[in-house]
Amino acid sequence: MSDQTQAQSPSYRPLPDRVVVVGAGMAGVQTAVALREQGFPGTVVLIGAEPHQPYDRPPLSKAVLLGKAEGSAFDVDFEALDIDLRLGSEALGVRPGDHELDTAAGPVPYDVLVVATGAEPIRLPGAEGVPGVHLLRTLDDAERLRPVLARQHDIVVVGAGWIGAEFATAAREAGCAVTVVEAADRPLAGALPAEVAAPMAAWYADSGATLRTGARVERIEPGAVVLDDGSRVPADAVVVGIGARPATAWIAGSGIELGAHREILADDHLRTSLPDVYAVGDCASFPSGRYEERLLVHHWDNALQGPRTVALNIVGQTPAAYDPVPYFWSEQFGRFVQYVGHHAPGDTLLWRGDPAGASWSVCWLREGRLVALLAVGRPRDLAQGRRLIEAGAAMDPELLADPSRPLKGATA
Repeated sequence: MSDQTQAQSPSYRPLPDRVVVVGAGMAGVQTAVALREQGFPGTVVLIGAEPHQPYDRPPLSKAVLLGKAEGSAFDVDFEALDIDLRLGSEALGVRPGDHELDTAAGPVPYDVLVVATGAEPIRLPGAEGVPGVHLLRTLDDAERLRPVLARQHDIVVVGAGWIGAEFATAAREAGCAVTVVEAADRPLAGALPAEVAAPMAAWYADSGATLRTGARVERIEPGAVVLDDGSRVPADAVVVGIGARPATAWIAGSGIELGAHREILADDHLRTSLPDVYAVGDCASFPSGRYEERLLVHHWDNALQGPRTVALNIVGQTPAAYDPVPYFWSEQFGRFVQYVGHHAPGDTLLWRGDPAGASWSVCWLREGRLVALLAVGRPRDLAQGRRLIEAGAAMDPELLADPSRPLKGATA
């Protein structure tokens, strides 16, 4: 096709000269890299708020905390890829009419903007500025917590979600006395149904940690956390892990449409409501045709997979849709926990194995098809389950419930 004929094609979109990616975590770095892998020849600018070389976050909750690693920088040669890396430059706003991103270092023009600013931890009301209270989200957070663990302090963890469990695991490994307080009646209340989360409560005691559920923090005092029942829990340090929300406050007034959780409402091609602006990773939700609902996924794999779709849509002439099978993992209390897919309250739940044992799985079926799976110490179930979910496979419930049978042999 000649250049003139191509330019007259309805699907033809000229390549932008300049793509600016704001956010230098996994999603932002992978977007910049994917653009080069897709052959994008123009300028790529990657802007990060932190002064550190871009790094991976999962090692922060164990390896960095315990002094087994000094950091987790991505193995990316930005100079060789001709990526203009600008660190220590916080994003302040977007002016779509001018096609400019405002940053602490001044305005940055763009032809296409990719927002990949991730999520930020939810802070405990009344705890800001209180000595000894910590969050765990950034490399600096982990570095501040390392000496706390090294001194084997009494530590209170607020929140029994994924990050709370992972931090409690590291603190126990370091020899700290650990109490985890959770406002809900079980750990992982926001992620798993009661019958699945209940067996996990025993993991805390097995590790030597104390788990107190139905416990709300009234206030934090020097040396103690005071709960709403008046009880006091000794605390040399407090780590707050009560969840995260999309880091999108900086785009207020830009015209980018946000959802109920402050997330950017991206379409199935990860485009925002503004022309020439995409959003990817923890800061954005997307409509899933597979699950027939909008998904907001705060996990590493989403930040790895989404950038490929963004790069294809910037560089390619045929729009690429994003509809992944979500996946995440967590290492806690000597167990490797993996989850794939997405379940809803009405889905049928089936057990594979005894949850009191060292390894077991839970499957969720919708109209006979596997839609989600949680595997504890059963990586083969996870690998096979992921393929079955992607294929929309119909399952035989009786065969599926037999933990000795491979999942791939339980299809209907």
